[in-house]
Amino acid sequence: MGIKKFSTHAKPIVCLTAYDYKTACIVDNYCDVVLVGDSVGMALYGDKTTTKVTLEMMIRHGQSVRRGVKKSYMVVDMPKNTYNTKAQAFKNAKKIITKTRCNAVKLEGGKKIINIINYLLKKKINVVGHIGLLPQSISNPKNYRVLGKEKKDRNKIYTDFKYLENTGVDFIILESVKKKLADKICKESKIPIIGIGASNKCHGQILVTEDLLGFSNFTPKFVKKYLNLNKIIKSSIKKFTYDVKRKKFPSIKNLYN
Repeated sequence: MGIKKFSTHAKPIVCLTAYDYKTACIVDNYCDVVLVGDSVGMALYGDKTTTKVTLEMMIRHGQSVRRGVKKSYMVVDMPKNTYNTKAQAFKNAKKIITKTRCNAVKLEGGKKIINIINYLLKKKINVVGHIGLLPQSISNPKNYRVLGKEKKDRNKIYTDFKYLENTGVDFIILESVKKKLADKICKESKIPIIGIGASNKCHGQILVTEDLLGFSNFTPKFVKKYLNLNKIIKSSIKKFTYDVKRKKFPSIKNLYN
């Protein structure tokens, strides 16, 4: 499957994250795009930011997800400091794609890394862009914020968008951007814009799966929780603890006679 079948006039593109085989098996049934995001550092490892995620971590989680993804377009994040130069970016992107068999890699940034993105595309590496809030640039979680209030931020994001739009990236993820600016970008864009905390006019939406399931404590405005999985898990473990302490588990039906 190729993302090229999607366009700005197609039905909204559904995107979710997955970091493991079982989650991938589920989301693959419903998604157009599955992202193995470096958000794994926060979602599974308890990190405050994504900056500690390594290439090896992304590859291992990508391999697990690949086993569960059969139809969706699979994208793997390139973590921080793995694409500082053209040569480094190509070496690491090729390694990710070879070892995970993903369809594309995702890089954060626009104008600043445009030469690297163009180089990867020239080398036949499929690339997904990411502009707006760039988590890899944030070392202090207090610095997470909505962008687009100030003119300099608006100008930077719009410039990054135009640079990426002209390269040939598969699509662009637009994160934590004021709706007015996001609407303008979506209206002008010739390639799909996938929103996360951006606009309802984006050509698709993405969320971290653990967030929408209520399995994390991350509750920004842009997240809609469809389930409180934390509560369900706590309740189940509480019942198990109760049964063990009162010797109700294992019962005879749980034993091999």
